[in-house]
Amino acid sequence: MTFSDIEIGVDIIETHRVRQALERWGARFENRVYTEEERRYCRSKSRPYLSYAGRFAAKEAAMKALGTGWNGVHWKEIEVVRPPGQRPTIRFSGRAERRFESMGGKAARLSLSHTEEHAIAQVLLILD
Repeated sequence: MTFSDIEIGVDIIETHRVRQALERWGARFENRVYTEEERRYCRSKSRPYLSYAGRFAAKEAAMKALGTGWNGVHWKEIEVVRPPGQRPTIRFSGRAERRFESMGGKAARLSLSHTEEHAIAQVLLILD
């Protein structure tokens, strides 16, 4: 594998910003940015805003790895899924999926972490 075979994106966000958006905009913010599966997962947690923040950072990191920025894909076309007992992964749809495929995408890897103050995500795209 050479460096031309991968793309990487990373993002960090202050968790209080996501918490404030949830408090101010509520369902409007949730429905605009997160899929139903993501909302269900986050709401199941004792501090949902931490999980929402991690997923927000993951979406931004994925946009950076795809090279599209905010205008190239829709928030919900990048989904963080976490099958029970497994690590979180990225699932692309729509324009994000088409962009990934056009890049020769073979696999996407995701790493998430958060504290009370920050959430960070790193996305690695493995290309053909």
